[in-house]
Amino acid sequence: MSSKPDPAELPGVAGATGCYREWTPPAALQGCFGQLWRSDLPLGHSGEVAVLPDGCVDILWRDGRLYVVGPDVVAAHPQLMPGAQVLGARFQPGAARAWLGMPLGEMVGTAVELDAVLGPQARQMAARLNDVGDGDARQRLFAQALAGLPRSTGGRHAVAARVFGQVRAGGHDLAAIGSALQVSTRSLRRLCHEQFGYGPKMLERILRLQRFLALARARPGDGLAGLAADVGYADQSHLSREVRALAGIGAAQLTGRFVQDRRGRDGDAGAPFDEMPR
Repeated sequence: MSSKPDPAELPGVAGATGCYREWTPPAALQGCFGQLWRSDLPLGHSGEVAVLPDGCVDILWRDGRLYVVGPDVVAAHPQLMPGAQVLGARFQPGAARAWLGMPLGEMVGTAVELDAVLGPQARQMAARLNDVGDGDARQRLFAQALAGLPRSTGGRHAVAARVFGQVRAGGHDLAAIGSALQVSTRSLRRLCHEQFGYGPKMLERILRLQRFLALARARPGDGLAGLAADVGYADQSHLSREVRALAGIGAAQLTGRFVQDRRGRDGDAGAPFDEMPR
């Protein structure tokens, strides 16, 4: 008998289950938020969806409530109803800590209701979103209401943003990154814990996983060994261990989900907003 898991028994993967899109936020939000996004699950979907770690923090609306979702070190598995719509705003790297007013190390792996941070304003925003029955209209209102929140202005921590950018581009030498940014290795570790929720080594692992996924989407015919080498894994076994540890499923099964999703979207027209792959 085959030891491979039945694909039907694997969880759906966020970004490859149903219809997922991202778009550029309005100017009033761009200092803090990099993308707004929307996910619409199929009516036939049931069960959990695996949300892979990406080093980011989001504000999202789901099941009639607003949440702040902290950084993850492994895939999260929220239970979503068939046909569920989820709206999200992803913070710019280095912007969430000041906006939320707390070190992100306190939020790793958690989803906190937004009213615990903002109080009545968040409850009022959720109520307004819940009163809208049309998904496209709710999407527009989400951006407008978010821009009206008292903490929707401000900017990013410049050094944290540069650290994130260098690690995302493939940098892994902490001493070199610290030297380029004129901060000590100890200060760099402390900065990462405060701004991203974990140290630079964990950030590197997570962003390398995201680079692997982006390359696998762009080159669906490539084998895992070639993708592993180009992304910066020691070999295919290293890739397989890391994907299993962070995503909870095998590398082949994970990339297969995104390839199937890409094929399923061929010919899709009339999307309500621009697709911007993560």
